[in-house]
Amino acid sequence: MDFVFHHGGGQGGWVWRETIAAMALQAPGAHRYLALDVPGCGTKRGADTAETGFDEIVTELLDDIAAAGMREIVLVGHSQAGTVIPRMAALRPELFRRLIYVSCVAPEPGVDAQAAAANLHEAGDTVLGRIFGNPEVPLREQFRMMFCNDMSAEAGEAFLDKLFQDHWPPSAYAETAWRYDHLGVIPASYVICLADTILPPDSQARFAARLQAERTPRIDAGHQPMNTRPHGLAEILLAEAAA
Repeated sequence: MDFVFHHGGGQGGWVWRETIAAMALQAPGAHRYLALDVPGCGTKRGADTAETGFDEIVTELLDDIAAAGMREIVLVGHSQAGTVIPRMAALRPELFRRLIYVSCVAPEPGVDAQAAAANLHEAGDTVLGRIFGNPEVPLREQFRMMFCNDMSAEAGEAFLDKLFQDHWPPSAYAETAWRYDHLGVIPASYVICLADTILPPDSQARFAARLQAERTPRIDAGHQPMNTRPHGLAEILLAEAAA
């Protein structure tokens, strides 16, 4: 079985290393793995993406999959990958045997990805809602609360040092023409992260329904389970792929 991994915003394919290593330990020699990089991220860091359209992001990732010779794919995405995976599935549904979303955002049509996440906290009654826009809370501390709430202090510092060195194309934040009506033809799972402060669990459940995920396994982790709970996430991914 072939597993393809798609990262979220401010990150690259590197974010999946621990989970891929855990999966290889749990199922030695059983599967192939490919971590994609959005233009401007990971191995493509520094690319000029100012004129890269959203559909070009999608086609480039599909080309990367084709170049790797992957087939019968379990496509795993995290966070902002929830905006791209439906478009990939629409263009090449025959490639994918299952879609697995890990705390992915799924904006309503007409709403951009950043607004979709920010709107979850606009009432100010969440941890992030109380700090967004507060000049007394440094940006790095805001990111710590968003991404590192279940990391040790040392691990959090190391992660923050790598975060946002990768930049998605501007078109990824301007796109609003989302559709999900086609997704039911491919089996889908959504891993709900119970300690996520960016996308609270109840919001993840709504996104899971919008993405037509019929299975919603849960993991006791923040927004980055591939880094904080790689072996636990690996178990879930292997089980969902076999479902």
